[in-house]
Amino acid sequence: MRTAISAGLALSLALAPTVVAQDIDAHVAVAKGNAGQEYTSLFTILCPATSATAPVAGAAAAPQRGQGRGAAGVAAPAPQRGQRGAPPASQWHAEPVKVFDNLYFVGMTEYSAWAVVTSAGIIVIDTIYDYSIEDEVAGGLKKLGLDPANIKYAIVSHAHVDHDGGARYLQDHFGTRIILSAADWDLFENSTPEPSRPKRDIVATDGYKLTLGDTTLTLYLTPGHTPGTISTIIPVKDNGQPHVVAEWGGTAFNFTKTPANFQTYIDSARRFSDIVARAGADVIISNHTNYDGSKTKLPLLATRKAGERHPYVVGNESVRRYLKVAEECATAGLMGLK
Repeated sequence: MRTAISAGLALSLALAPTVVAQDIDAHVAVAKGNAGQEYTSLFTILCPATSATAPVAGAAAAPQRGQGRGAAGVAAPAPQRGQRGAPPASQWHAEPVKVFDNLYFVGMTEYSAWAVVTSAGIIVIDTIYDYSIEDEVAGGLKKLGLDPANIKYAIVSHAHVDHDGGARYLQDHFGTRIILSAADWDLFENSTPEPSRPKRDIVATDGYKLTLGDTTLTLYLTPGHTPGTISTIIPVKDNGQPHVVAEWGGTAFNFTKTPANFQTYIDSARRFSDIVARAGADVIISNHTNYDGSKTKLPLLATRKAGERHPYVVGNESVRRYLKVAEECATAGLMGLK
């Protein structure tokens, strides 16, 4: 009897790695199916190719222009927080683009910032770097015929330097109200010297309604990428026709890879997918130009003819597939820890 039990236990232990690998591959396959042709960059940054070649999710894409390799294995731009100097503008400058009647791209080649124009001023979503904020956001708005002095609010999706670095500039120059979650205000303050960060201002709570003039944005706390990542629902119009934009506020798995952190990310992706479904969101945007296809979509707007489909309007099912890629890749990452 003991011999039989020992043999059975040995067989189970031998099979366990194979079973886990098969389970990881199954989740990766679901993610790949949901990525389709639209979200291949998102899939590449989040999912391993196979369990055999990359057993833990979170493999990083090659560094983009103006980037170096971060300690967490995720592509990170130079300079990092606390470093001096800035890469030359030729490595990061992008021209501003009108995307919808009331939504404008004012970001960099790799990092997005968005401007929502309302009847009572401008809301900026993400503030990119301290070295690029004046050129891209303030200068970009001027090129579009808009006044950066009208930036009333800036939503920082999460407290990483590629998205929060310009917040102090907006606060100091235009009196812009800065919005982060409580957890990411703490993260911001613990990682940034006082002269470089804005004074603590508005604290976003889950479901926070930000109304400015004729426009209301709804902010949701979707922890995972950081402890207090904010994802946002934004009403827009295209030639007067209403659409709903969803911004998934934090993407890569550059957190400490523990079961609890992966599970938090998974839960947030599932929850925001349900929110997206209820809101009828038919547009997905990111704060990285690779993830949402902005590098392809922004140029298409320049040649779009009257009556042609808007390149960012992908439909609710597609928006939810984007979030399904994030969820399934995170699930594969969680299983890779076993």
